[in-house]
Parts: sequence; structure tokens; C-alpha cells
Amino acid sequence: MDETSEVIRRRHEKARALADEDIDLYPNDFKVSHTVEAVRKHIDQLADAVDGTAMFAMAGRIVGLRSFGKAAFFHFRDYTGQLQAYVKQDEIGRQPYALFKQFDVGDFIGIKGVVFQTKTGEWTLLAKEIRLLCKAIRPLPEKFHGLRDPEKRYRQRYLDLVMNPNVRDIFIKRAHIVQAFRNFFLERSFMEVETPMMQPIPGGAEATPFETFHDALGMGLFLRIAPELYLKRLVIGGFDRVFEINRSFRNEGVSSQHNPEFTMLEFYQAYATHKDLMSLTEEMFGFVTQQVLGETHFKYQENTIDMTGPWRRLTLKDALIELGGIDPSILDDRERLLDFAGSQGIEIRKAKRVGKILAKLFDVLVEPKLIEPTFVVDYPVEISPLARRNSSDPNITERFELFIGGREIANGFSELNDPVDQRRRFLDQVANREAGDQESHYMDEDYVMALEYGMPPTAGEGVGIDRFVMLLTNAASIREVILFPQLKRTGQQKK
Repeated sequence: MDETSEVIRRRHEKARALADEDIDLYPNDFKVSHTVEAVRKHIDQLADAVDGTAMFAMAGRIVGLRSFGKAAFFHFRDYTGQLQAYVKQDEIGRQPYALFKQFDVGDFIGIKGVVFQTKTGEWTLLAKEIRLLCKAIRPLPEKFHGLRDPEKRYRQRYLDLVMNPNVRDIFIKRAHIVQAFRNFFLERSFMEVETPMMQPIPGGAEATPFETFHDALGMGLFLRIAPELYLKRLVIGGFDRVFEINRSFRNEGVSSQHNPEFTMLEFYQAYATHKDLMSLTEEMFGFVTQQVLGETHFKYQENTIDMTGPWRRLTLKDALIELGGIDPSILDDRERLLDFAGSQGIEIRKAKRVGKILAKLFDVLVEPKLIEPTFVVDYPVEISPLARRNSSDPNITERFELFIGGREIANGFSELNDPVDQRRRFLDQVANREAGDQESHYMDEDYVMALEYGMPPTAGEGVGIDRFVMLLTNAASIREVILFPQLKRTGQQKK
């Protein structure tokens, strides 16, 4: 029997013994009056005037325990922080103290007491009453050699959160980031909305969707790859400023930057252009960074990133020339581009469209070099089926992508609101699908019909929340900022 199994056996024995003494192992009648954070604020406000008479009822998980016969110190943690407690037999009585001796690290306890300062200066809760609230059967990982393996951390995120305070901090910061985005838009008269996660036709991005089937309706449905087409229907309906913080799904590979289920922010503003949104985006990211970090610059991996605008702007072709090292004379030549890709060891699977080739070359040769916030603009029409054409060059669109820390963070454009042009582009996408490109858009007749009722000049943008959280928490992998990332089943053969 291994050590963990022996500990579990002993804890089962303790639990049975306590139950035999009519001790409720899982009561639900203890009332909490204060959190750890509230008690610390009380101490800070009174400082030297703390008189040790105020009574606090607190609860949390025991995370450290030192026993000295008839007295013991232990640390317990609630969702706001950690505090030391001191238990003495003379204070709580012989029988309650005998019960306390059956408590283990990992158990949840309720404790009532007063605060005092130890000789070492640590503020501590002196127990006047203590109760078991939940008996933990399995032991927590050992503090210094415990939960380190990333695979186990992600699978057992609950233990990761208990054992690694820095992980808790990531997700607390994530919540603040999301709220800061929400506040930014609400303060600017945008309305928060919700759109369908199950859609009869997937649209809004070039990606492979997940498919499902609704039995009662007798029809196939797709998990959304983006909320874009529904949000633009709302603009058509008269909501000039809308945003949604949404879950989207794409049936694609898993990597340090990709999870099949992810969080996006999408917003649309009538009577605005992609240039307006670039200015708004600089303001937005500066606002969120300041709100969360208290400053507009931060360290990400080996680089310091400054979110203060204005940010650099490059055309896609200039970026490929300047940072990708591509001869400008081959940028419109499919065969020469494929030869160049081959010389760089870059595999191009979807090689029928020049725009796709340029996008792949950009992903490999340019994107990792865009550390400081940079807008890349003027994307080809053939890879931007929902974006408005540039008025001076109909082969490119009024589109931008934002890159920070060597990865794409946002994608925005002036919206295509010409139903004739939109139908033609959908048909081009359908042809691409029939030729084998499963990421191309489906034909969406209802959306074209909606455009025929008229959509005002509009600009819209999507922001990858997970990737932005990675930046502000200095996380190298997207799995570090998603509470429960998708993983292969335990024991499944790795490819």
C-alpha cells in the first residue's frame, strides 16, 4: 500500500470514529460573520487599538497545522486570504479539543474567536469555539513537492487553486480584466447582449465548427465560431452600439495559444470606421491595463510592453517585406510565393488562394516579431469575406489585426453592408468549401436578407480575452488562464 493510500485509510477510520460519536461530518448550519480580508481590514483600521474583545465567526480550509500537546497553531484559508489561528484546550474545553485533534490539513472548519498579536508579530485568531464543517478524506499534495506537473494541475484545477496561490491570483485578475472591459463599454453607451451559441449556420470567422443535433427540432446545429453575424443583425435592428463577452468554439488544434472553447469580446458601433476602432482599441486596452495593473506597461516573458498609444501601424504587405524578408516582386505571384514558402520549410496546405498563402507566411515569419502593440492593416478581400472593400483599392479591405507579445489579440474592420457584394463573397466561400477548404464560410441567406433591409455604416471588432489575460498575467500558455482547458482523456494515446 502506498503512502497516500495509507493516509486515506486512516482518514476513513477517523471519519467512521467521529460518525460513531454522532459528530456530523458535513454540517451546514455554521454562520460566517467575517472573511479573512474583513478581519485584516479591521486590524489595519484599529492598529494598536485592537483590544481583543471583538468576536469573529470565520470559516475556511486548514492548510497548515502545528500541534503542541494541549495547544496548536494552524493556518486556514477562505476565498479572500489566509489567517493563523490558535487553539488551546483551556480555552475551548477538553472534549472540543479532543475533537480538534482529529482534524487534518484539508478539513474545512468554522471558528469563533478574538484576534491578538503573537510575540513574532503575526495577527492570529484565538479560538473560543471550533467546529468541523467538512472532513477531507484525501490528503492535499505535499506543500513543497506537490502539484507541479502541468497535466495534473489542469486536470485537477481544484487542487491547483488550493496549493498554488499564484494560480488563484491569475483567475482573480482574469475576473477583474473581464469586468474592466465591461465597464469600458457600458461607460460609452454600448449595450451588452447575448446571442445564440447553437446556430443553424456557423459564420463570422474562417474556422471548422463543432456539429451537434437537436432531436426535438430534428435538425443539425453548430456551436458558434463567432457571434458576429447575430450582433450585426442587432445593428440592423437599431441597436447602434452592442457588445458581447461570449464563449465560442472552433474544432481546431490545441496549442499554447489555442483551446477549442475560448472567450471573446465582440463589439459593433454604427457610423464608425475601422480607423475609429483602432483609436478606440488603443484607449480600451490602455484603460483595462491601468485598471487591473495600476499602470500601462508590464513585463511579458522577456519583454516589457507599453500599452500607451498611439501604436505602430503597418500594411500586411509592408510587414511581410520589412519583417518577413519577402521580395516585394513575388507578393502577387502564387507559384513564387509557394516556392519561397518551401525554401523556408513552411507547409502551405490551402494553396489555391494567394491571400491564404500570404496569411500563412505572415503567421510564421512576422507575427512572432510583433512584440509591442502593432496594427496590421489592408488584408486581401479573399481572406476577409465580411469586411468592407477599401475605396481606393478594391482588392484589399478596411481591416486590421492587433498584435501584442508576438500573437494576434484582436481583429476588426469596417463592415461590409452591401448585400450584393456580400452574396457574391459568400458564393466564393462556398466554392472554396466545395474545393476542400472546410474553414470557408457557409452561405447564409438570412444574413444577406437582413442586409437587404439596410445596415448603417458600421465597424466591429473581436478581442481574444484569453490571450489578453495571458499578457497581463505573464502566462506562457493559454491553459494557464482557462480554469478547465480541454485535455485528452486520461490514458489516451498522444499523437
